[in-house]
Amino acid sequence: MTVPTEPRPGHRVVDVGGVPMSALVGEVPRPRAVVVALHGGATTSVYYDAPNRPRLSLLRTGAALGFTVIALDRPGYGGSEAYADRLTDPRRRVDLAYGAVDRLLEARPRGAGVFVMAHSVGCALAVRMAADERGADLLGLEIAGTGLHRQPRADEILLARHQDLLDGLEGRGRRRPATAGAPGAAGGGLRDLIWGPRHLYPADVAGISSATPGYEGVEVEHWRQTLPDLAARIRVPVHYSLGDHETVWRCGPVGLAEVAALFTTSPRVVVHEQVNSGHNLSVGLSARAYHLKVLSFVEECALAREAAPLPSHRQGAL
Repeated sequence: MTVPTEPRPGHRVVDVGGVPMSALVGEVPRPRAVVVALHGGATTSVYYDAPNRPRLSLLRTGAALGFTVIALDRPGYGGSEAYADRLTDPRRRVDLAYGAVDRLLEARPRGAGVFVMAHSVGCALAVRMAADERGADLLGLEIAGTGLHRQPRADEILLARHQDLLDGLEGRGRRRPATAGAPGAAGGGLRDLIWGPRHLYPADVAGISSATPGYEGVEVEHWRQTLPDLAARIRVPVHYSLGDHETVWRCGPVGLAEVAALFTTSPRVVVHEQVNSGHNLSVGLSARAYHLKVLSFVEECALAREAAPLPSHRQGAL
């Protein structure tokens, strides 16, 4: 399969209740499904369209395989950066994300449905979307670069920054400078933690850093309590991925299994360890292999939906 470098994904901005929400969109005329991708902390939607590396781009690979891909700038990033102090309520962020997807797609075809995938801190928004009552209509969910228990070194580094992360919320939602957005950025131990081992990433990864909204400090602080509660409400298929060189979260069979066990009402849970990959799966040298694995799962979800009877709450809605 040849991954085209043109046309490039387009940048779009839509208004959702007075808040400008931005995204990179790789659109196809008749999509098999729509994939909504949510980036992690200290970066933006460009995370899914690796600069100067089209082969590693989720947007381009997805479009080549017949999927429309929307890489959304999460609330408080991109177009909504100036509104971060108004977005501390997680329900508001869920509404903005759903509203942005609806506005971006409008009357455009969705194929088998909308699939949500996310990385790292972005998984907090993704699982909230899937646990929401609107989540029952999702095609499925992929979360990656997250977990239930952090590795000891990660705990030490992140706890040292704990107060700094919370300062963003205490300062009425002000944004914090990026400290781990890309190799070469400021941040010392945190940068090395997030971007290690360096041989797993292109030497020229740059231009994907962003300041972070203050609310993310709260998400990080409470994630261990938040994830189990939300996971138990999710009723769509779930795919969970970690790199075999994951540096932040407990990985390997134990780490994968403990998170998978949280999705007690999901009809199907699949775990995946991506070889030759660190924390940032979508910009590493193995990104294409990872994206193909996720898109294969999306295809399986599409097949399952086509084979299943229409849920009663959707009958007569089409």
